[in-house]
Amino acid sequence: MKTTIATRVPAGSFFDLDRKDPVLTRLREEGAELALPFALMERLVKSGTPYAEHARCLRSEPVTVAGATFDWFDAELPGEIADEINLADYEIVKHTDERRAALTQALDRLSLVHPEGFARVREFVRGLLWVGLNPGVRTSSLTSSSDPALPYVIVFSEKARHHIPPNTVSPEPSPLFLAENMLHEGTHQSISFHVLQRQVFADGYSSKTSPKIGIAWRASQGVARNQFWEIDRAFHATCVYNQLLRFRQTELRRDDLTPNERASFQNAYAEGLPAVRYLMRELELLSEHFSPHGVELLADLRQQTDHL
Repeated sequence: MKTTIATRVPAGSFFDLDRKDPVLTRLREEGAELALPFALMERLVKSGTPYAEHARCLRSEPVTVAGATFDWFDAELPGEIADEINLADYEIVKHTDERRAALTQALDRLSLVHPEGFARVREFVRGLLWVGLNPGVRTSSLTSSSDPALPYVIVFSEKARHHIPPNTVSPEPSPLFLAENMLHEGTHQSISFHVLQRQVFADGYSSKTSPKIGIAWRASQGVARNQFWEIDRAFHATCVYNQLLRFRQTELRRDDLTPNERASFQNAYAEGLPAVRYLMRELELLSEHFSPHGVELLADLRQQTDHL
């Protein structure tokens, strides 16, 4: 039987937002469902910060596509939450008709063209944080991100309509690029869920002491942690690349792309394929750092990689 990263949240598990739990039940009864992921954050971070209470000041607008509804957050991002998930330099951008259309088009593309990818996003994403840099901040903006400490929430900026990681940048925005970045972060969330509920790495494994894998395509980035990845970070990236390369293959087989979209996906696919093959090989060389279940996951990843 093939072993794969989870595609569903098990009923009654830690991540089941509908389970019987005093805190989760109270939030549901008080109509504060958008704060549910932040209640899980309190238990994961264990800092004593009442993230769910801070999240109550957030507002949201629903974005509904193919029967799935997502909370598109509005209002000011509480500093306590921003600090924990490395968004201190960012603010939630204003909701506009153009941004709503971009979100809807991206999710619609996933649901119609990439149903398996949409199912993953639908299962592991509830909250959408569209952010921009705070006024006066002079740094490169993130494209998209998600934090294992905050389940069900993904973050992205305007760059997600232009940038296909790692290095493809389009002069023209496209909902297809936003769709890929949303799938990117939804996949990260599903991996985080899986790693937190199943033993993927060997007893005693620690990110702090993990062997490092050199990342040639990040060599120009000055931060050392971007140039050398821990095993768990490389595992995440390999799982995500496998998803995204299949996404790009599917898009490239279609006849409704603009010339710019096609050129961007071709470039991103050509760049991503050797990257995932390299990561796959490096992880297999370090397989002693995986549990038996983790080794089975590597075997499945190898099969996926060989069919790209």
